[in-house]
Amino acid sequence: MLTAFARAFRTPDLRKKLLFTLAMMALFRLGAHIPAPGVNEAAIRQCIGTNGTSSALGLINLFSGNALLQLSIFALGIMPYITASIILQLLTVVIPRLDALKKEGQAGQAKITQYTRYLTVGLAILQSTGLIATAKNAPQYLLGTSCQTSIIYPQVDLKAEAVLVLVMVSATSVIMWLGELITDRGIGNGMSLLIFTSIASGFPSQLWAIKQTQKLGGGWVAFLGVIAMGMVLVGFVVFIEQGQRRIPVQYAKRMIGRRMYGGSSTYIPIKVNQSGVIPVIFASSLLQLPVLVSQFADPNQKHHWSSWIRQNLGLTNNGYSYYYSVAYFLLILFFAFFYVAITFNPDEVADNMKKYGGFIPGIRAGKPTAEYLNYILTRITWPGALYLAVIAIIPMIALAQFHTGGKFPFGGTSILIIVGVGLETVKQIESQLQQHNYEGFLR
Repeated sequence: MLTAFARAFRTPDLRKKLLFTLAMMALFRLGAHIPAPGVNEAAIRQCIGTNGTSSALGLINLFSGNALLQLSIFALGIMPYITASIILQLLTVVIPRLDALKKEGQAGQAKITQYTRYLTVGLAILQSTGLIATAKNAPQYLLGTSCQTSIIYPQVDLKAEAVLVLVMVSATSVIMWLGELITDRGIGNGMSLLIFTSIASGFPSQLWAIKQTQKLGGGWVAFLGVIAMGMVLVGFVVFIEQGQRRIPVQYAKRMIGRRMYGGSSTYIPIKVNQSGVIPVIFASSLLQLPVLVSQFADPNQKHHWSSWIRQNLGLTNNGYSYYYSVAYFLLILFFAFFYVAITFNPDEVADNMKKYGGFIPGIRAGKPTAEYLNYILTRITWPGALYLAVIAIIPMIALAQFHTGGKFPFGGTSILIIVGVGLETVKQIESQLQQHNYEGFLR
C-alpha cells in the first residue's frame, strides 16, 4: 500500500488529485474547531473535562469528529447526508417513481442525488433546531449528568437562535459540497473520506485516554494491548470484507443482425458482509430513541419507566447493561437480513439474466434461479450478520475490561468504516496507477 502511495505521488495527475483531497479533508477538520456564534466555550470545556462521554449521541458525535460536543459550526457533520441517503435508498423500494429513476441510469441517479440534497437540508434544519434547544435547556443530555450549566449563552434570543440554525445548516451544505468536490476532482468517494477523517481524527486522543485511565504501569500495558488488539481486528475485518461468494453465470450465444453476441462467462459476486455498516447504524439509532425520550422525564421520580431505560439502555459508569447488549446484538442481526432483502432482489436478478440469455450452470433459468440465489444469499448473510454483531459489541467488552468510557477506538462502526473506506480508496488509486502505467503487449 505504501508503495502504491509513493508511485501515486510520482505521477503528476494523481499527485494533484491526492493533494486536493488532503486539502479538502484539512478544511473539513478546520471547520470542526470553529465555534458557532453564541456558544459558551468555557462551559463546554468544563463539561467535557468532567464527563466527555455522550451516551445517546455517540454515533452522531463520532461522525462529526467530536464537533458535536464542542458545538462548532460543523457540529452536525455528515450525519444529515447519511440519513438522507439511507431514507432515499429505503424509499426507492416502496415508491415506484424513485425505482423508475434508479433504473434510468446516470440521469435518474442525478435526480435522486438532487432529492438527497434537498432532504439533507431539511434534516439539517430539524437536527440543528433540536441540538440548540437541547444545548440551551438540557445540556446534561448532551454532555452527561455532571453538566448543569447552559452551554449556550443565556442571553441568546430567538433571532440569535435562528442565526445559529442558519450557520449549522449552511455548514452542512458546505460539507456536502466538499464531499462532492472530492468525488469529482480528487481520489475516492468524498462523503466516505470525510467520515473516515472524522473517525480517524479521534484515534490518538482515545488511545491516550485509555492509557491515562489505568493506574501506574498498567496504563502502558492497556495502551499497547489495545493497539495489538486493534491490529488483529483490522486484519480480521479486511479478511471478511474481502470475502465473497462468486456464482458463475454463462451467457448463450445470440445472433443479432449479422453479429454474434454472448458466449462469455462471468460471475455474480455476493459479499459475506453484503449490508456493510448500515445494520450497526440502524440498531444504534433505534436504541438511542428510548434514551432520548427518557432524558426529558422527571429523574427524581422513583420507580419510573425513564429510570429503568437510563439504567438498562444507556451508558453508565459500569458500561452497557445486559439488556442493551442483547438488544443491540439481535437488532444488528435483524437489520442485516432486512437491508440485504431490500437491496438484493433475486427475482429481479433472475429475470435480467433470463432476458439477456444468461444462466447459472446446472440451474434452470427463471424461478429456479431466483430460488437458488435466495438460498445462497440467506446462507452467506448469516456469517456476515454474526460478524457485524460481534465487531459491534467489542467496545462494550473493552468498556468492561478497561473502563474506558466511550473511548475505545477499535470496534463497532469505527473499525468497519475505517477499513472499508481505506480498502476502497486504495483500490481506486491502484486502478488509476494501472491506467497510467499500462504498457500493453508491445513496448
